[in-house]
Amino acid sequence: MQDFKGTAQRITDLYNQQDLSDESIAQQMLQSEQTAEATSQWRLMWRKFKRNRTAVIGGVVVLLFYLTALFGDFVAPYSLEDRMTQYSYLPPQKIRFIADGRFQPHVYGLKSGRDPLTLQRTYVPDPEHKIPIRFFVEGSPYKLMGLFPTNRHLFGVEEGIVSILGTDGQGRDMFSRIIKGSQISLTVGLVGVALSLLIGAVLGVASGYYGGWVDNLVQRGIEIVRSFPPIPLWMALTAALPQHWPPLLTYFVITVILSLIGWTWLARQLRGKVLAIREEDFIMAARLAGASDRWIIFRHLIPATFSHIVVISTLSMPSMILAESSLSFLGLGIRPPLTSWGVLLKQAQNTQVLLLYPWLMIPGFFVAISILAFNFMGDGLRDAADPYTV
Repeated sequence: MQDFKGTAQRITDLYNQQDLSDESIAQQMLQSEQTAEATSQWRLMWRKFKRNRTAVIGGVVVLLFYLTALFGDFVAPYSLEDRMTQYSYLPPQKIRFIADGRFQPHVYGLKSGRDPLTLQRTYVPDPEHKIPIRFFVEGSPYKLMGLFPTNRHLFGVEEGIVSILGTDGQGRDMFSRIIKGSQISLTVGLVGVALSLLIGAVLGVASGYYGGWVDNLVQRGIEIVRSFPPIPLWMALTAALPQHWPPLLTYFVITVILSLIGWTWLARQLRGKVLAIREEDFIMAARLAGASDRWIIFRHLIPATFSHIVVISTLSMPSMILAESSLSFLGLGIRPPLTSWGVLLKQAQNTQVLLLYPWLMIPGFFVAISILAFNFMGDGLRDAADPYTV
């Protein structure tokens, strides 16, 4: 709509200029029409998407989350196995950036003690003992992106501890555990949505294209799956998993279970789109040309609904992340030694968190931020993919 308004404005400006002939005006109109026709659907979507500032901010936050998860072992100063019991339940440390009149990130050394009334461990910063924070320091060995062995970390200290989000009861750095937990929580959402797309796209398009008994069979299956309450269904399926399975296999099976439950929304959405598209002239032309049903589905119908699939997948990502966090919080999902945001929240539920150790609830903040970012980005993509919005 904006392109046509701009074209009309340019034509009006041309008429207002007395030195232009009718021929030049016609040439300008032809060039404007060719430019509008040459603009692809994806380019139009991108133009409308980037005008939505909230959606762009959500997309940037999502990108930062996945980049951090991809390089999580490098960003985290400590590994999951590092336990500093002398710093158990350490509150978040304050990072100071100026030392002796120059820029030098550092933290204060700590003097620990016991509260004589509550017997709770206390930590008193020592301003006389400044511990500089170094960048690209050596630490616990790991494989960068699971491929390249190294022991370099983004930041760290050569003595003491740096813990910007505090530690848990075993002296494990919460910032490192949240970064490592994002690798599983965000990956479950990504892989789960990918599997849901594969199932939902094929069944939804087939249901709308064939109709008849195929449509009835798929729709009755969707109604059966959606009729069960989600949390009891998750609990029943995950409780059936053998307890002796390794955590990595459990993680894979949890992802598959979430996918088998989450495909129904996409399938029903695509069925409605295909019911309208299958009557279009290009589908009729493909049938008259002798194209097979598989060719029409995979070369015409699925590409025609691809923008809708992208929007649905983006909006489905928060539910996958929240489902994994809920299962792990209930003790039915990811189990230690693997770590996810839900596992971290489960480990905080048996303490008087809000009164004594409120920083143990920080993983919930990251869950909320990721869900909001995905929702903002998904809403922006939905508006950009709608041809009737301006």
